[in-house]
Amino acid sequence: MQKEIWGFEDIELLPQRLFVVATKVGGQVIGAFDDDRMIAFLLAIPGLKRGDSTYLHSHMMGVLEPYRNLGVGRMLKLKQREEAQARGIGLVEWTFDPLEIKNAYFNMERLGAVVRRFVLNQYGTTTSHLHGGLPTDRCVAEWYIDSDRVNRIVTGQPYEKPPVLERIPVPSDIAQIRATDPRRAREIQAGVSEHFLEYFNRGLAVIGFERTPEFGTYLLGPWDSK
Repeated sequence: MQKEIWGFEDIELLPQRLFVVATKVGGQVIGAFDDDRMIAFLLAIPGLKRGDSTYLHSHMMGVLEPYRNLGVGRMLKLKQREEAQARGIGLVEWTFDPLEIKNAYFNMERLGAVVRRFVLNQYGTTTSHLHGGLPTDRCVAEWYIDSDRVNRIVTGQPYEKPPVLERIPVPSDIAQIRATDPRRAREIQAGVSEHFLEYFNRGLAVIGFERTPEFGTYLLGPWDSK
């Protein structure tokens, strides 16, 4: 599935033993099935922050192409949340490519995550066709699974966002640009990364995401509570 979804070469595949270890040390391995066929999976490993605060780092989630846009990914994340809550874990984090605007909308608007951190070239250059040979700049999503924000968003209740102070637009056709014009894609990526670093240094956070036919736009504003 890793090869089919991401196109990784063998050297970059996560080995089976890592999935086994994750289940033994407090992580999560969750699968979705169509009859006996696995169609999606999620892998998370335990993390530890200062002050003995534990959380889950959701390292990988993938859905086979024929089953995308059917709610399978959201089902996996809600199962992840349910299992984490049962163990008293309040925070799940993961990284995502800021140029993948569909994922960004899903993370912010469908799950209620926020972003306050940005990492340049997190994983180095990979063999995945999805990365297009670009540096793996990444947003760090923070999902406070017991917060009022998350509770309201995942249950479809109204939620009033903080005021929007800055915006970071990404062209809606970025996937095509990445495939056909790598130089322009790198220029767009560099500009987006520069804005994230600037705004996060000012103490802002990604609090929402909006889409138009031309752009996917990150909405940034104050965020100081869970």
